[in-house]
Order: sequence, then structure tokens, then C-alpha cells
Amino acid sequence: MKKSPKILIIDDEAPIRASLKEILEYENYQVMEAEDGAEGLKLATKFAFDAVFCDIKMPKMDGLEVLALLMEKGISGRVIMISGHGTVETAVQAIKAGAFDFIQKPLDLNRILLTVRHALDQGQLEEETRNLTRKIQSERSTAIVGAAPSIREIVELICTVAPSDARVLITGENGTGKELVARQLHELSARYDAPFIEVNCAAIPSELIESELFGHEKGAFTSAVKQRKGKFEQAQGGTLFLDEVGDMSPSAQAKVLRALQENRISRVGGEKEIEVDVRVVAATNKNLRTEIAEGNFREDLYHRLAVIPVHVPALNDRRDDVPLLVSHFLKIICEQHGKVLLEVEREAMELLQAANWTGNIRELRNVVERLVILTPKGRAIDGGLVRRFGGLSA
Repeated sequence: MKKSPKILIIDDEAPIRASLKEILEYENYQVMEAEDGAEGLKLATKFAFDAVFCDIKMPKMDGLEVLALLMEKGISGRVIMISGHGTVETAVQAIKAGAFDFIQKPLDLNRILLTVRHALDQGQLEEETRNLTRKIQSERSTAIVGAAPSIREIVELICTVAPSDARVLITGENGTGKELVARQLHELSARYDAPFIEVNCAAIPSELIESELFGHEKGAFTSAVKQRKGKFEQAQGGTLFLDEVGDMSPSAQAKVLRALQENRISRVGGEKEIEVDVRVVAATNKNLRTEIAEGNFREDLYHRLAVIPVHVPALNDRRDDVPLLVSHFLKIICEQHGKVLLEVEREAMELLQAANWTGNIRELRNVVERLVILTPKGRAIDGGLVRRFGGLSA
């Protein structure tokens, strides 16, 4: 059952506290009271309140001091300031200091209830945002799972290379986890708190790739109605991940080469040169040596990108890691779907290990999610379920 929101009233006037409490309790809110700022701070530290009403004019410690201390301590809950001596200046000062709203005495019933509802709605929205952020972070977790010698070598290489600004070229089949390696390189680098910007070169039409990477000035082409920063500028101070770099157009390759050589770019349609401080990590599922021989990729760009080459093996070449990966995905997916962690019977795991994973880890994750969704409540994932729903190819 959903708990009633909890509200704290901090006011030195007992009649005001009593009136507010009566109004709020009638709306099924849980209410606690404090007769001064010091007592209010103690309660706010001890209990988690969804909203706080705080008077401004109080002895010992005024409401703005209480507000400042609440903000400093990072105490959750929207703070609504109340005062019988309010001015526009005071209200602006309170809002700037972090208050959710400012209400003048005498208190208006409708205004109180409307403000509380808005405060609680905002709190719920913030909580949902935090939950969504945690979900995204768990989905994009850069923990590299695996015990195969090839994976251990990659992890060791990442730990060695990440602190430097050396460019890295990651190769491997689709779905092997090349982006995961790129994110790990970023997160273990000194640039971890700066942007990680990803560009899928294969997904952007060749006529737009230069604008995507370098930005454009207003009027540079028909649809350029305003100036736009490109991915190089957006990644300033951080890492730019060029995924599927083997699909980049020849003209874009030339501009990327220049950017890597000079650490400068020019927007499409612009003459001004812009300095950029970006670490470039690239990835491809193509054999760039073959692409160079066929005239599709610049050899000088290849050597600029492949300072440190990293090859991510196919899942078929590391089948012993399948149980570890299945366990890893089960924890994430069961939590996302609100299910109890499912067990996998031996025969089912053997079938998963023996499968031909042409889509690699991405395909394995999709199969695990399908099995989580379709496994009846109270059952383990068994061989029959894998044969029926796995969609595996031998």
C-alpha cells in the first residue's frame, strides 16, 4: 500500500502550526511539527519528508538560515517558505536559495493545497528521473564480463591505456561489445567527468556526416537555419567515439584526419578554426586493411586511429563465458521486469553454450530477456523453454 506523504511544519506560532496540521491531515498527509529552526533541522535530519513548511521570522534561527542549512545538508523534500512580513525581495531571496515556493500569511487554504500537490508532483518526477537514470546506467554498465584469456587481456590493456590520451581502434564483429570497451576507456581516464559522445558513422547519410561531426554555420546549406555545434565540439574535454568508422565518407575521412593532426576543426560553411581537446576512440566491424587496399579507407587515417589496436573476440570464440554473461544479464533483466531472479537448469545452459551466436553478446542478451519474459512464474529456465523460445541456431 502506498504511504501517505510526510510533511514537516516549522513555525514558532502554535496556532499556525495547528491550522496547517489540521488542513494537511484532512488531506491524509502525515504531519510533524517543530516550534523553531533548530528542532526542525533535527527532525529533517532524522526523517525523510516529502515537503517542509518553514516560517521566515523565527527567534534564534530564521527561516532563511534553516533553508540554507537544509540545502547544505542535501536533505530531500521541497521547502515552502511562509511569512506574514513577506516582500518581493524576501520571496526572490528564498527562491534563489532553493525554496520551492513562498506563501504569505494569512494562509489561503487553496493555495496551500495546490502548492503541496505541485511540490509532491515534482518530488515524484525527480524520483522517477533518478530511477530512470539508474536503469540507463545499469543497461550501459561498462563492467566487462568474462573470464576467457582474451577478455582478461583486453581488461588489462584498458587499465594500462585508459589514463593516457592515446587513440584506440576497436575491432570485432557486430554485437561483441566494442562500445563497452570504448566506455570503459573513457570512465577509467582522466576525462571521466567530461562528455562521452558517440557517433554511428554507418547510420548517418554521407552528405550529412560532416555537419554531424564538425557542425555548421547558419545558411551553410538549405536546411541550416541556425548555427549548430558538431560532435567534436560537444565532446570537448572528453571522448569522441566514432563507431563503424569504416563506413565514413572519403571527404569526412580527410577532415577527421586534419582534426586529429591539428586539434582544430572548421564548421561546414565557416572559415573560423576552432581548437578542440578530444580523445578519439574508433570502432569498426570491417577489416580496414582490406578497405585500404580497395581504396575505401585512408591509410594515413588508419595509422592515426590505430595507435592502440584492440580486437574484441566473437562470442563463439569464448563459449566458456556464456554462463557468466547469462547470469549477468539475468540479474539486470529480472530487476527491470520486477521478477524474482530466475534459475537456469543445466540442460538449458548447455544449449545456450552450444548455440551459434552470429549476433554475439547483443543476441545473447535479447535471448535472455525473451526467456525472462516468457518463463512462467515459479519455473526455472529449462531446456524445453530454451528450445521453444530461444530461437537458437546450432
